[in-house]
Amino acid sequence: MIINTNPGAAMAARILGESSSALQKSLSRLSSGSKIASPSDDAAGTGVAMKFAAQINRAQAAKSNVGNAIAFAQTQDGFLSKVGDALDRMSELAMLAQDETKSNQDRSLYEKEYNKLDDYIVNITGKDFNGISLFSGNGLTLTVAADGGKMTGTGVVLTGGYWTSVATQTQITSTGSAAAALTEIKSAISMLAGARADVGANLARYESESSTLSVLKDNLSAARSRIADVDVAEESANFARQQILVQSGTAMLAQANVLPQSALRLIG
Repeated sequence: MIINTNPGAAMAARILGESSSALQKSLSRLSSGSKIASPSDDAAGTGVAMKFAAQINRAQAAKSNVGNAIAFAQTQDGFLSKVGDALDRMSELAMLAQDETKSNQDRSLYEKEYNKLDDYIVNITGKDFNGISLFSGNGLTLTVAADGGKMTGTGVVLTGGYWTSVATQTQITSTGSAAAALTEIKSAISMLAGARADVGANLARYESESSTLSVLKDNLSAARSRIADVDVAEESANFARQQILVQSGTAMLAQANVLPQSALRLIG
């Protein structure tokens, strides 16, 4: 029996310290929701989780870009739809103006509405979206992947035929000019149909890219979660275990500190 050294107490103190440290880690994991309370818990996992987090943010940014492109294309289609309505009415007016039972004075009345619709269409060709021309013919180039992959949409341009000679060749003041105007308008309607088809194709592609980015982001988030997020049920059980070990270790250290006092009985 010795007094100066108490191996039992030293061992109990060491084990109590380890249990207390484990309890603190478990408490930190439960309070933060993160499995990696410190990089030392999983050095490789910390690095991989960080890379996943950056890739998730890039995918979200790319999805935001695609969302803006969808809004751009929807704006294009909205204007083109209104142009189509105007061209439909203008073709109707051009047809009415070819009625031989009407005088040129009657046709001048049709011309008033026709010109206003014409001005409306010309104004639309110069529209923009946040300063970007809608109908310049330049397709949007988008970054659609977290790794920087790009795609370019089909541009829409309203030029040629009716669009460039609207002020001089599309009049309906006589049967002859009305017939010529109708020919130009039919050509414009055909061109407009192609433009709307291009815009529709762009929209379909953008929406597909947006959906793909959503799937990518979901799966990257799940992969990162498996590395970095704590399983609360499992960690709660570990927390309870460490609590018991700390409590029992504290009790045993108290007992170990009492044992040397037995030597006093020999001295006494």
